[in-house]
Amino acid sequence: MQAYAAQRATQAAVSSASSLGLTAHDAVVLHNSNKLTLRLQPCDVLAQVAPAAHQCAQLEVDLVQRLFEVGSPVAALEAPEVFVWDDHVVTLWTYYEPVTTQAVPPVDYARALERLHAGMRRVDLPTPHFTDRVSEAQALVADHDRTPKLADADRVFLAGTLDRLRRAVGDSGRPEQVLHGEPHPGNLLSTQVGLLFIDFETCCRGPIEFDLAHAPNEVEDHYPGVDHHLLRDCRTLMLAMITTWRWDRDDQFPDGHRLGIEWLSELRKAAAR
Repeated sequence: MQAYAAQRATQAAVSSASSLGLTAHDAVVLHNSNKLTLRLQPCDVLAQVAPAAHQCAQLEVDLVQRLFEVGSPVAALEAPEVFVWDDHVVTLWTYYEPVTTQAVPPVDYARALERLHAGMRRVDLPTPHFTDRVSEAQALVADHDRTPKLADADRVFLAGTLDRLRRAVGDSGRPEQVLHGEPHPGNLLSTQVGLLFIDFETCCRGPIEFDLAHAPNEVEDHYPGVDHHLLRDCRTLMLAMITTWRWDRDDQFPDGHRLGIEWLSELRKAAAR
C-alpha cells in the first residue's frame, strides 16, 4: 500500500480494535503488500487490513476458526469476525513473538503441514478450486493492457505452460481436499506454542501436492504418500503463476520486474527438463 492508503488502513485497524474495547495507541507495520499487517500496542494484537474489494476475509476467518476448534496448527483469532471500516476490511489476530529466525527443520515443517491437512479434511466449507487461481493467472497473461511489458514469445510460453499444467494437475486423479493455498515459509511461524500457519486468504481445494509445491523441496521427503511426479508438475505450475503476477503492471512486489525475468528463465529450464 502507498503511504496514504497505509495511513487509512492503520486508522481502520485502530478503530476496529477500539470497538472491542482494546487499547491501541500505536501501530507498527510488520508487512506491507496487498494488505497491511500491523502490531497494535499496548493491546499487543495483530491486525490485517485489506481493501473492501478483498472478498475472502470472511472465508479466511470462518476457516481458521473451525481449524482452531479441531486443534489444527493455526494462529488464533482475537475476534471471530470481519470488521468493515470505510473502504477497508479488518481482521484481528493473536500476536505471537517469534522464537527463532532459523529455518524450520524439514521434518517439523512436514509434520505441521500434515496436521494442517488432517484438520482441513474435517472442515466442510465451500472454497475456490486451485484451477480458479490458475484461471486468474491465465486471464492476466491474455490481457496485454495489464501485462504491457511481457514480450509476445514469453506471453505465448506462459499461456501454454499454465494451460498444460492446469490440465495435468487437474486430471491427475489424486484425492482433493481443502488446502492452505500458499503454505510457504513466510506463512509458517515458530512460536512458543509450536509451529503455526497464518494467512489463509488463498485457501482452495486441490491435491495436497499443490500445497507442498510452496514448501521447501526437502519437506516432501518427510510427508507421507506424496506423488512425486505430480508434485514436480505442481512446483512448475506454481512457478508459472508467481512469474505471471510479477508482470502485472500494478504489481508492487519488491524488485518484481527483475524477478519476473529471472523466474521466466527458471521456468523455461523446468519446462525443458
